[in-house]
Amino acid sequence: MNNNIYFNKYLSEKDFLDYWKLVSNEKAMVMNYGRVFTLREAKQLFDCMLRINLKSQYLGYFKVFDTNSNIFIGIAGINANDSSSELEIEYMLLPQYWGKEYGTKIVGNLIDMARQRKNIKRVIAITDPNNLVSKKLLVKYGFNSLKIYKINDGSLAEMFVKQL
Repeated sequence: MNNNIYFNKYLSEKDFLDYWKLVSNEKAMVMNYGRVFTLREAKQLFDCMLRINLKSQYLGYFKVFDTNSNIFIGIAGINANDSSSELEIEYMLLPQYWGKEYGTKIVGNLIDMARQRKNIKRVIAITDPNNLVSKKLLVKYGFNSLKIYKINDGSLAEMFVKQL
């Protein structure tokens, strides 16, 4: 795994405060979801994350911390899709940590985690087509744009894929 960050899995309600710090941050959420989550939405999604985390020791959602300061900087996720040979990765950082190579380190760690799963043939990541920084980062790690499509709320998303 890449240095300077570490992951801790979301395991209990005690972890909600870090999650809320991120999903209530307007700048982070507008960049990633187009809007801030309500407290109710955040709690529902957090409960879903906890259920997903109970299913696998290796996959799920993680709090991301800076190794040197032990400060919470964001979230990372790696989860199985319908295909048993594909994983989806995702991450989001608090804005004060943008542009400091944390995204690069997180994606590197997530790809390393995917490679440890022997049956995984490809990794996907989905981003806003206008998020040029995330797109550049994914391309740096060998992802290719697969398609741009509309999601449930009518906004666009771009799917990237990396063969392992």
